[in-house]
Formats: sequence, structure tokens, C-alpha cells
Amino acid sequence: MTKWVIGIDEVGRGPLAGPVALGACALPVELNEWSEWEGLKDSKKLSEKRREEWYARILEDGRVKWAVAASGSRIIDTKGIVFAIRDAARRAVEKLQLSPSEAILMLDRGIMLPKEWQQEQFTKGDELIPAIALASIMAKVTRDRYMVDLAEKYPVYGFEKHKGYGTKVHIEAIVVHGPAPHIHRNSFLGNIVRE
Repeated sequence: MTKWVIGIDEVGRGPLAGPVALGACALPVELNEWSEWEGLKDSKKLSEKRREEWYARILEDGRVKWAVAASGSRIIDTKGIVFAIRDAARRAVEKLQLSPSEAILMLDRGIMLPKEWQQEQFTKGDELIPAIALASIMAKVTRDRYMVDLAEKYPVYGFEKHKGYGTKVHIEAIVVHGPAPHIHRNSFLGNIVRE
């Protein structure tokens, strides 16, 4: 019998630096209703302050199980972004320690997990399914915090501002300083860095 809905979403597919992060949020079936989560939206439509507030709320809510797993630039460069996303999704779900017999996975389209899991894919799932929206928030806040921490180690790139995305300032920093080892995704840099 299905007791849990597990929402899964990824954050950081497109940046030039940093990991891709996969959030997994498990809600008891009866809590996967928008009426239970007033004000909840896709993480990209929330301000940083609101995301942090939701993150804190989820941490305090004993009814929610959650996990975030990430794949870094080395995995992305050697195995590709699709592999990196699927592997992180699998690890995030494993961290929840739930059985496939008691849960259904609800995923944003393009993410797949091992076949033993009952799973459904949705286009713009973070706008349709509360569990996916919550997973998106947990992944986004976790990844953003990691990028802010990286900014202290690699201050020339401004990671605290753009979180690794390909802004003009970030691209200029890569051209001037070269890519940061094991942080930048060399396979994403294309014509920015020439051998």
C-alpha cells in the first residue's frame, strides 16, 4: 500500500561550475495537497529569503522526510549530465530509507530511477506536485549554500552571486583566471576556454 509520495527535482543542470543537486522529499500521501502548503511555489519563483524560510520549515516538520544528493563536475565531465542527475537522484532516494512497496516517485520530466520504483513523470512538476516543489527548495538551498562556501575558497569567480551560472561576470573571470580545478565543468565551457 502506498503510504508516501516522494517528489524529486534537480537544481543546477545548466551552470558552468559546481554540482548538480537532486532533492527528494517524501510526504505522507495525505500531505501531498497544496492546501497543506499555503504559499509554496517552485523554488525558482521564490525569493532567496522565502526559500530559506521554507527550508527551515521543512527541517522542523517531523512529517517530512528529505534528502539531497549531488554529482560534481568530475562526474558531469566524465559520464555526462544525464548520468550525473540519475545517479544523484538514486542516491537521494536511498537516503530516505523507504521501500519501493510503500512509495510512489513523482519526478520532473527527464529524471528516471531504477525500475523497482513506481514512478510518474511530470512536465513542470514543481508547479503541479507539492512534494516536487519541496524537493526543489531543499536542493536549491543546499546547492546555493555550497556555492557560497566555494566563493570563500575561490573568491575571483563570484560564486556567491551567480551560483556558477554563465553570467557575463563569471565568464570574464574564467577567461582571466582559467577554470577552477574540479569545480568548473570543463565539458560545459566550450569556446570560453581554448587549449
